[in-house]
Amino acid sequence: MNSAVAHCHLLAEVLSADGMMSESERDMLERAMSDLGLADADRDQVRHFEGTAGAVEVVAALPEAERQAIVDALVEAALVDGKLTPNETATVKRITAAIGL
Repeated sequence: MNSAVAHCHLLAEVLSADGMMSESERDMLERAMSDLGLADADRDQVRHFEGTAGAVEVVAALPEAERQAIVDALVEAALVDGKLTPNETATVKRITAAIGL
């Protein structure tokens, strides 16, 4: 798994942390996958939460500035629907700690 795919898997995890994904959240995920140039097969895996194992490890191996940019995107994802839930907050905190920030 490359860093772009790992980034999108982590985004999907945050976006779905409250048990549902709103239209604005789906749009954000689709934009991110497009912007990061994910192949169709990778997009399908992200959409179906398949192959997520290892995403944290891939991101943890990135330079600090790249990891921070991903955390910033995760925070934006948690806020995109205008509601910050405890599950979204916990998911962002867990991922942030797991990638060493």
